[in-house]
Amino acid sequence: MKSFIKEDFLLESDFATALYEKHAKNLPIIDFHCHLPVEDIAEDRQFQTITEIWINGDHYKWRAMRALGIAEEYITGNRSDAEKFQKWAETIPYTMRNPLYHWTHLELERYFGITDLLNGRNAGKIFQQCNDLLATPAFSARNLLKKMKVEVVCTSDDPVDDLRFHEQLKNEHFEVKILPTFRPDVLLNIDQPGLLDYLQKLAKISGVEIKSFASLLRAIQQRVDFFHEMGCRLSDHGLDYAPSEEFTEAQLDEILQKSLENTAVSEDEAKCYRSALMYHLGEMYAEKNWVMQLHLGPIRNNSTRLKEKLGANAGVDSIGDFQQAKSLSGYLDKLDRENRLPKTILYNVNPADNEVMATMTGNFMGDTPKGKIQHGAAWWFLDQKNGIERQLDAISNMGLLSCFVGMLTDSRSLLSYPRHEYFRRVLCNLFGRDVANSELPEDMEWIGKIVEDVCYYNAKEYFNFPD
Repeated sequence: MKSFIKEDFLLESDFATALYEKHAKNLPIIDFHCHLPVEDIAEDRQFQTITEIWINGDHYKWRAMRALGIAEEYITGNRSDAEKFQKWAETIPYTMRNPLYHWTHLELERYFGITDLLNGRNAGKIFQQCNDLLATPAFSARNLLKKMKVEVVCTSDDPVDDLRFHEQLKNEHFEVKILPTFRPDVLLNIDQPGLLDYLQKLAKISGVEIKSFASLLRAIQQRVDFFHEMGCRLSDHGLDYAPSEEFTEAQLDEILQKSLENTAVSEDEAKCYRSALMYHLGEMYAEKNWVMQLHLGPIRNNSTRLKEKLGANAGVDSIGDFQQAKSLSGYLDKLDRENRLPKTILYNVNPADNEVMATMTGNFMGDTPKGKIQHGAAWWFLDQKNGIERQLDAISNMGLLSCFVGMLTDSRSLLSYPRHEYFRRVLCNLFGRDVANSELPEDMEWIGKIVEDVCYYNAKEYFNFPD
């Protein structure tokens, strides 16, 4: 059977279709948050199989296959790439109404020109078709980015990374900007094992001996300065919630000393430490005019069985129901009171928090830039049609959709860029629906400008990436 994805896919009216075709379809992509391995881009990796680039590391696919009762050996185990692809193909017909059904067929068509619906019967044929194309120069890592008109990619990078692959790409003048993002999650998790080893790595790479909280901040500042020189303009934090406890320097030295002595800290001490570190990081970001991204609310590594077998990032995370508003307000307000609040994007994984985030952004806007505090794109479990619509509605009702910086992939796969197309179609359809309902004027020129801004120009202005 041939694909159901036509020119009017997700577009319910002539106005929505024209809006997408004229104002969204051909814009470049700024992917300001993803988890692509920068080494693959620097080395212009040529993938051997579609399984390597498409299934390995994809938690969405893993969860669907597990739900269908497929054995783990075909998901993350040692079965061959052909066998793993076969099981994924057999899963696809059962994913109807899950976004995987849409994404899968968009990606097969946009990258490989395959319009057949994937299933267990045609898996072998499609596996070979994709592999034959992946073997050609046009399907190398760098050319896949260019194929999708990607202009900027911001990877997620640890503060102790030497960024040598970013430096290589910079020196080679690769036309797609591949920029690092500062993600210090390990530093914040003082109550988790391994922090002492990490602090030793940080001390070595920064050249700062870490004996106190003040010296820890000096070491971090050295890495922030280095990342900035390498083109970094964003930080990123994966948190349960934004910490906002009170703290003193004496407390922080005492808590850090416990880590330096490899002694466990209490839950209250960990909260105090995280609050202080997040506050000082916010100061550093503001000084550099960086954007701070806060990804809030998931419960990670729920299955002890699979975590022990596969490690972290096994695809066993879910939506958390943490209280967000009060602590987030306290954190942002502390920085704002002292005029040290950086540009900030708030992402929520719990849809119940959409309006919380949308209203929180309005509390801390400044004179510049436009939309200084953002309610970030529908994230993780929410980056499907319904989730995107709900997030866009929350921004529209509580703030200004016209100032929104738009979509990102948040992906580990180079084949995920049709998610930008998916978002753009949903966005255009919302405007088209309002026009059809006589809730907005049929003003293609002005609505088209708003769509272009949301899809591309707002992000280009907001992040202020280096030339």
